[in-house]
Amino acid sequence: MKFGIRECANIVFRAKQETTIGTNTFHVGQPVLYIDTATTSSMEQASATVYAQGGRGNARLIAWEGDKTLTFTVTDALISPVSLSMLTGAGLVKESGKMVHVHATSAAVMEVSGSTGTIDLTDALASFGDITSTTAPVTIDAGSDAPLFIIKTEDDGSITGDIVTSTSDITYSAGKLTITSPKWNNTTSITASVNVLVDYYVIKKSETVSEIQLTATDFAGYYYVEADTLFRSQSTGIDMPANLTFPNVKVQSGFTITMAGTGDPSTFDFTMDAFPGYTYFDKTKQVLCVIQVVEDSLSATATSGSVMLQNSALEHRDPLAQDSDMSEPAG
Repeated sequence: MKFGIRECANIVFRAKQETTIGTNTFHVGQPVLYIDTATTSSMEQASATVYAQGGRGNARLIAWEGDKTLTFTVTDALISPVSLSMLTGAGLVKESGKMVHVHATSAAVMEVSGSTGTIDLTDALASFGDITSTTAPVTIDAGSDAPLFIIKTEDDGSITGDIVTSTSDITYSAGKLTITSPKWNNTTSITASVNVLVDYYVIKKSETVSEIQLTATDFAGYYYVEADTLFRSQSTGIDMPANLTFPNVKVQSGFTITMAGTGDPSTFDFTMDAFPGYTYFDKTKQVLCVIQVVEDSLSATATSGSVMLQNSALEHRDPLAQDSDMSEPAG
């Protein structure tokens, strides 16, 4: 049987030990992440070869191979807080019952009437949530906890060195900032309306914000990974289900996120180093990867015993991972 491969794989990452990401705890064997939006997935094996050489011409006489490595790479078109946490090794924080700060900037007009300046940010704040909520409305931190700057802008929107200051605190209410006796840099009084850029912090419910914290001590973890794809038979043209199982992979902690307004959208690469491990169905043989192709009829004689047989060895925990550093969770 010959087959061709021209289909991406759907990937599932399973916890190798109890792993906490954000507010969720994943048990051994429980799916942590499904990737069904991958653009490519590839598996690469490499090894090193050394030779005994001698005689005339110093010809190669014998070869020894070793240092085998297997790398599985998945490029995802989309990202989620959980997958970004797994990719970066960062902690994912999503608390409840608290309020958090989110930075924002808005181009606006400061309307001046008498000795009072008013900036209406109702439309800008609407993108952050409900400012009229009676329980936890979206507000602006206009106090001393966070910096708030009102900066004069040119006609083309570029900022100047002039900032709005006041003889009293800037106050916020119902989507509007109010400045009493506004002045430029605390010297020249402002008596006419002016274009400004407001640099401020929005306060909103912590339940609506996923916070990913990258630190110097957190690295991506180890997972049991399965990839489902299709192999097409040359003789029948039928797509046959194929499964790749990697019982023990380490997600590499290096990553690149590209943010650009032109060209192709950013993709997210999960590069995984495969280590020997037991599958869920055989605890007697460690493998780097198992590839299964589901045929209509199996006529070929297997040269090695399957490590994916249904038997009593259904304990998902890897017996070698109990006290191993290779079972550390992400984040």
